[in-house]
Amino acid sequence: MPRRLSQQGWFRVVMLVIALEIIALSINFFYAPINVAAGGATGIAILLDAAFGINRALTVLIINIAMIILAAIFLDKSTVRNIAFGSFLLPVLMYITPSHRLVEDAVLAVIIGGAVFASGIAILYRLEASSGGTTVPPMILKKYFKINSALSLLAIDMVVTLFNLLVSGTNAFFLAAFSLVITSIVMRYIETGLDLKHQVTIMSNERLADIQTMLLQEDQSLTVFDVRGGYTDNNKEMLMVMVDNANYGRMLRRVHDIDQNAFIVTTNVHEVHGGTFGI
Repeated sequence: MPRRLSQQGWFRVVMLVIALEIIALSINFFYAPINVAAGGATGIAILLDAAFGINRALTVLIINIAMIILAAIFLDKSTVRNIAFGSFLLPVLMYITPSHRLVEDAVLAVIIGGAVFASGIAILYRLEASSGGTTVPPMILKKYFKINSALSLLAIDMVVTLFNLLVSGTNAFFLAAFSLVITSIVMRYIETGLDLKHQVTIMSNERLADIQTMLLQEDQSLTVFDVRGGYTDNNKEMLMVMVDNANYGRMLRRVHDIDQNAFIVTTNVHEVHGGTFGI
């Protein structure tokens, strides 16, 4: 069986480089020019650059090397392999990527920067890869102390964010905190899919066969379930259809044209794999 594109080694490397470059762009074009550190090793690098003029790429490289050493001591070899490539490549990309303030308004810069940063991180998560840095301590804490890694990572990011108060002031602190919210929201949508689908279940006392015929004529893939009424205790059939946003309204109107009393329940679905929807 041929492997999917996402399973090809070269494709994973290309996507990893793209994801890390997206992160580098978010730092060099949006966060660093306004001296806002929204957590992580890159946030520490921004703070040290603003306070002492230390090169950001060098700071990230030093932190990532230290984290790789920690991972080698406390974590398994596969984890070290997963973070090693990104840990070394990210500071290189940060160094060769120009740094320029694209947006004058700081709030807008944080919104765009948070969305761009989240896109890069979400791609890394899909690849089961990492840029290293402060993602390593949460892994160690989870392994040895059963502490939720998401909570410990948030705690680390909040500590880094608090240092904005000392380096860049109150305004930078609130911008950084706002950025964490933006990043979290965007990551959630990217990870679960942007193209939402609707799972629609349909029941009709008299016209279910006609509804099924209409759906098949519309090239809608459907599943027929044998169900039993809770009140009547009668055996019935129920249709389940998966439909995208563009076709949902039309399908609903066609069903109501056949049976205006049809019982319809719709549930939002983030992702659909296989069938007529592909990967």
